Amino acid sequence: MKELGDYLKQTRISNGVSITEACEDLEFSTSQLENIESGNVRAFKDVYELKDSIKLYAKYLGLDSDKVVDEFNNFLFQHTSKISLEDIVAAQKRKEEEERKVKSPYTKEYKERINYVPFICVGVGVLVFIIVLYIIISNMNRAPKRIDELKGYVCEECIYEFTK
Repeated sequence: MKELGDYLKQTRISNGVSITEACEDLEFSTSQLENIESGNVRAFKDVYELKDSIKLYAKYLGLDSDKVVDEFNNFLFQHTSKISLEDIVAAQKRKEEEERKVKSPYTKEYKERINYVPFICVGVGVLVFIIVLYIIISNMNRAPKRIDELKGYVCEECIYEFTK
């Protein structure tokens, strides 16, 4: 990455552009552009944002941005594809230690289960309360039956039909 940063810096200088002018045009901070030119990848939190910044900077300098991004991708591949022997040995030791651990139902960690019974009881209670309340309200609003007025009234047609 150091070589790529030097190449971008030399191109900027040969174009006669100051670092502050480039920062203003690209809306970069000065430290961001200095880190790109010095090859300081660790100053950036996001590699994809760094790649986009390098691509934009290469376009600004009039370079072939695809070639510059390819060079950056090669750097990333070389940098990330090398796993040190110490890391491999440490990973093997961790795996062996896990295998040596005693696995017992008494030492096994269980996830805490949620008890749904109280929720179900509350839901059923609310449902029963609503039904009882509905029955009470519907009976209160109902008009009483008027059978008192009909006592003592005899319909002659009714008597005729009962006697047949």
